Amino acid sequence: MRAAVITSFDAPPAYGEHPDPVATGEHDMVVEVLAAGLHHLTRAKANGTHYSATGDFPLVPGVDGVVRDGAGRLRYAVLDDTNLGTFAERTVIDARRSVLLSDDIDPVRVAAAMNPAMASWVALRRRIAFREGQSVLVLGATGSAGGMAVQIAKRFGAAQVVAAGRDTTRFKALEALGADRTITFDEAGVAADVDVVLDFLWGEPAAGAMLPMLTARADRSAPLTWIQIGSMAGATAPVPSAALRAARLQILGSGIGSVTPRDFIAELPELADAVTEGALDVHARAVPMAEIAQAWTERTRERLVFVP
Repeated sequence: MRAAVITSFDAPPAYGEHPDPVATGEHDMVVEVLAAGLHHLTRAKANGTHYSATGDFPLVPGVDGVVRDGAGRLRYAVLDDTNLGTFAERTVIDARRSVLLSDDIDPVRVAAAMNPAMASWVALRRRIAFREGQSVLVLGATGSAGGMAVQIAKRFGAAQVVAAGRDTTRFKALEALGADRTITFDEAGVAADVDVVLDFLWGEPAAGAMLPMLTARADRSAPLTWIQIGSMAGATAPVPSAALRAARLQILGSGIGSVTPRDFIAELPELADAVTEGALDVHARAVPMAEIAQAWTERTRERLVFVP
């Protein structure tokens, strides 16, 4: 079969021949890959910057995708740590880590949306007890996952969603997605009284926003839960010690490890329904797998999805 193969952290994928997959586990099945998204997680695991990267090569990247099983049924599947990902004509999935899809879905759209949507969906569902009527700040809202977070927070009943980002040209689009207010990072103080922060950036933007928000809170004894989801602005953040004492701040992470595989899988059916029903806006572009070397480093607002 044909697949995209990476041989080192600093090498781009090369498209070529690869041995056919073999199912070995009780719940394993060989499936045909119809569409697989190029997510930030996929790149980070492949280049070694994600904490779950193993450094085992050769590696076929791809953490999820829409596949067709041996019975002809469509599934969305999330792969466990494996060197045979979804950037291939065929791969092996654990059936327990998949959800059946209807035959009329758009595989490209589903493959594009599920991973970035899952970040905030799982954070609000599995890392905290989010309640209808609470307010949310999305830090890094102009990115794909951040835009999804705005929509998901509203879907879960947020009374107010503040979207913070650097690219002001995206603000009107965020308002169309449901953001009640759009701000730049240096305006974080105006979001002082939110209940939850969904942070896709970390780094300096997160550290720089914390103290202005905390010191401006009307009631510093009211809890503020800061959920660290992504690190697009840096793997470390110089959090001032005063931020941990000046108000009732709780910082926690949401991702592989802090959320169990069981909890991720439990959320897949409802999230897949939301995506297939068109409840979440997503911009996707299909790219032939043979063009992966050129597309691998492309920077675009669309979610690239590789297809056979």
